[in-house]
Amino acid sequence: MSPRSSQRRALLRLAGLLAAAGGAGWLEAAESERVIEVVAKRFSFTPAEIELERGEPVTLAISSLDFAHGFNVPDFGVRADLMPGRVTRIALRPMQAGRFDFLCDNFCGDGHETMHGVLIVKE
Repeated sequence: MSPRSSQRRALLRLAGLLAAAGGAGWLEAAESERVIEVVAKRFSFTPAEIELERGEPVTLAISSLDFAHGFNVPDFGVRADLMPGRVTRIALRPMQAGRFDFLCDNFCGDGHETMHGVLIVKE
């Protein structure tokens, strides 16, 4: 058996296992996930207020326009570096309703302390 045909058989087996385990539903769920675009620049996040539903899977797609900012949601244990010219994707599924602060945790100059926002998670 050639290496190419054994790779093909392995892929076919994997596809069969995914289908048997409900893999098609998993793929549909991933495609329907809400993506929220966020822009970071000295000294703000836009939007600074993001509304989510409890249990809703979302991805924050964050772009930095000018500096290596940080993104930190202490209550969720989420932290990421935001590099200029790149999109940083952060997957969230908030399981508790409430207001949760996020902030830049990489000093970006005078005004850094005003670079924050809030995730509002509704029931």
